[in-house]
Amino acid sequence: MNNRARTLSNALFSSVGMYTEYALGMLTSIIIARYLGPEDFGAYSMVIWMVAVGVAISNAGSASAAIKFVAELRGGGNPELIPPMLSHLRRVQNLFLLGLLLVGGVVFMSFGNKFAPGWNHWLLLGFLVVAVALRSSYMFNIGVAKGFENFKATATVALVATPINLALVAMAWWMDASVGWLLGVFLLSGCVFLWISRRQIAPLLPEWKPGVTLPPELLARVRRHVAWSALSVSVGFFSASEVEVMFLNMHADSHAAGQFKVAYQLAVGATALVPGVFSALLLPMMASALSQGREIAARRFVGTTAYLALLGLPLIAFGVVFGGDTILLMYGKEYIPAGAVFAFCLIGACSSMMGSGASSLLISADRQRSVLIVVSFFALMKLVLNAALIPHFGLNGAVAAYTFLGVASPVCCIVLACRASGASLDWGRLGRVALAATIAALVAFPLRDHVLPWVSVLGGGVVLALVYALSTLLLGCWSRGDIEHLQHLHQRFAAGRPRAGARLLEWAFQRAPAGGSP
Repeated sequence: MNNRARTLSNALFSSVGMYTEYALGMLTSIIIARYLGPEDFGAYSMVIWMVAVGVAISNAGSASAAIKFVAELRGGGNPELIPPMLSHLRRVQNLFLLGLLLVGGVVFMSFGNKFAPGWNHWLLLGFLVVAVALRSSYMFNIGVAKGFENFKATATVALVATPINLALVAMAWWMDASVGWLLGVFLLSGCVFLWISRRQIAPLLPEWKPGVTLPPELLARVRRHVAWSALSVSVGFFSASEVEVMFLNMHADSHAAGQFKVAYQLAVGATALVPGVFSALLLPMMASALSQGREIAARRFVGTTAYLALLGLPLIAFGVVFGGDTILLMYGKEYIPAGAVFAFCLIGACSSMMGSGASSLLISADRQRSVLIVVSFFALMKLVLNAALIPHFGLNGAVAAYTFLGVASPVCCIVLACRASGASLDWGRLGRVALAATIAALVAFPLRDHVLPWVSVLGGGVVLALVYALSTLLLGCWSRGDIEHLQHLHQRFAAGRPRAGARLLEWAFQRAPAGGSP
């Protein structure tokens, strides 16, 4: 298989795996949220968030090291070093898990009534240890598969394990199971994910040859990578995750935590699906551009930011207009207060997505230290703001903290990227994109709050999308390269019909600025 075919194959399998996991995962979460109600779902989300914390800490550095060094050893013609290298990384993972167990035991003994009131703390700690061990090992296996560039394995795990998880949750709902049983289902699904992932990577692993050990210089590089990645991932997790759920459970109530969780989860899921696989290609794309010169990288960064704005701003417009209808349709009347929260969470999540080109440029330019400083600062700010606002303002304080930091952090990265590359964003184009999103929102606004929420969501979404697409063409938001690609797609899939659409694209092409898509 040549490089182009391999790239297309990887992109296809990545798309299948990502969209399957997000779509079915979102459906699973909706079932749980509607079944439990806001209060119980808030408590359940708190426990799942603690599992995510454990996975981020115990798996910090090891999964990314597996990707990096498996690929490096394969490319360097040293596959016999892969088994001892993976064995070393698994020992590191176990040490992190042991440390987490000790720290978790002390925390639960000292602050258990504050973190998890009403729970059996020792039983909960046992659940967390088992759940974290299962999910960490599964994520490590996924990292190994990516290191082998076997994205078919990752897609297979998603296609097989995620529907099983959905079926288990649906069965628990049908049996009117308690929160405890749903946590049991979570453990069982962790076993399924781990088992399938192990079966997928087993044929990929080279045979362990007796007497083969890691060279000291390679071992030192692995340890250094794990140390830096562990710090970055752990700090980045608190900056990016829904830590607001913990503070709401501690200082407000689990009902508010449930409202925030559904809004945050839906916003982050939608934002991740909009750019699709393009977001996963940003880092290698920026690295490739930098290898060709600083000016090319600067143009790529500016074009990427504009492209992500084209995708993100209409999503924000949809959330502002139809956020309440979307929450009502998907989660029911008990979650109506989450409608406004969803709109603000979309602003923060889409801002982060639009700044991902900047962070990719900084990492590609070996500015990891700058990225770590920014992430660490805003992670600390997130903890401080949540601790200060949530005890006094509850859910509104959580929304304010998340939205402010969701916008401020990518803005800071964009400023640093502009300085590093010498680039300046195309503010005129970004302004026209924002105007197009505003026009689309105003046109679709009368369709909100319909008696049937699905009419508002579907009908309003179609109207908003059509008006936005037309407005971006009329306002010159696309480059000639972009429109040329749209013309190709229109000809290929619609045979150039309707003719009015073809003429509109031709007119837009003639007045568009030169350039290509990112």
